[in-house]
Amino acid sequence: MQQPKRDRDTEAQDLRMDAKATCPACGAEGLLIFYEAERVPVHSVLLMASREQALHYPKGDIRLGFCDACGFITNTVFDPTLHEYSSRYEETQAYSPTFNEFHHSLAQRLIERYDLHGKDIIEIGCGKGEFLRLLCELGNNRGIGVDPAYVPERNPGDERVRFIKDFYSEQYAHLRGDFIVCKMTLEHIHAVESFVGMVRRSIGDKMNATIFFQLPNVTSILREIVFWDMYYEHCSYFSKGSLARLFRRCGFHVHALSTEYNDQYLTIEATPSRHGESPQLAEEHDMVELRSLVRSFASLYPTTIHKWKHRVACLFDNGKKVVLWGAGSKGVAFLTALGISYETMPYAVDINPHKHGTFLAGTGQEIVSPRFLTTYRPDAVIVMNSIYEEEIRKELTELGVETTLITL
Repeated sequence: MQQPKRDRDTEAQDLRMDAKATCPACGAEGLLIFYEAERVPVHSVLLMASREQALHYPKGDIRLGFCDACGFITNTVFDPTLHEYSSRYEETQAYSPTFNEFHHSLAQRLIERYDLHGKDIIEIGCGKGEFLRLLCELGNNRGIGVDPAYVPERNPGDERVRFIKDFYSEQYAHLRGDFIVCKMTLEHIHAVESFVGMVRRSIGDKMNATIFFQLPNVTSILREIVFWDMYYEHCSYFSKGSLARLFRRCGFHVHALSTEYNDQYLTIEATPSRHGESPQLAEEHDMVELRSLVRSFASLYPTTIHKWKHRVACLFDNGKKVVLWGAGSKGVAFLTALGISYETMPYAVDINPHKHGTFLAGTGQEIVSPRFLTTYRPDAVIVMNSIYEEEIRKELTELGVETTLITL
């Protein structure tokens, strides 16, 4: 339900309107700017071989704009030419038991729900291929994964699965699947309507094909003031409603919208719609909530950042040794927003062995293994994602490291 125009205009005056900005999801003109960050690393999980390389890696600006017509949020100053998705891009979460349990459960659930047995599966943005291999192993399916950051040397080998080391584009429209999955990729794409429309065209008249997309849940980010979940790679942010509206506009029938992983992930399940007819789901009606959340986030995030700066500064001022656990995008965004350099916090911990000995983009912390803490003995560990707190606590106990956990 839309608010009366008078109320919407009043709301718009609370934030800065960029009249020249156009919504990449629906084409509406004029976006409300509600969050800005200058000179942030344009990549957060590229492997930086030296501190110098990390400190001098290219930076860009974030200026998030809210579309009052469809609810989509985009970085209005995003420059896709700054990106480097290559084998240096180390995004995998497959070293976490918590994440693997979720991944296995999700794969099994999708296989059962859509009878994925002996089927053809396409994964757009497959990363290192773990989820696609799971779907093929558990359901005896055949899979094709497309991703420029795929690393062939880390593929255990499975004749049922093949990978294309490239960006998904029109040239792969001939690849037809019974099930098309795209996880944690759409948020990296600026021209979202063009991309989802391309996926629909690739399906053609295969009307029984099923689509499953997973991406970050912006409603949770806004509600919890999670400023460390806003970084340059993520140029597109969706709620249930804005995601459903985009897919319906691009010719899909939306069957289900849900959140996963402690409300952090948003998922959509859809099939092609022949005539563009798709009844709305009750949970799509979120524009009133989104307008309120955008306004409250704009009001509260400066104070939230200040509180975290003060809390961490007190630790440093008292001579405490502090490390950050989770050397990924959230960690880079957190350290950048708080202005914490390697001089005050030299190390960031990660369980991914491919990251060890490399450095965080922008702030220069060296990435170390959990075992490093047995000699470093930090006074406090900042946990970047609360869903991993128990996993981290268990590992520290096994290592014999006594410390204080500070969970975001």
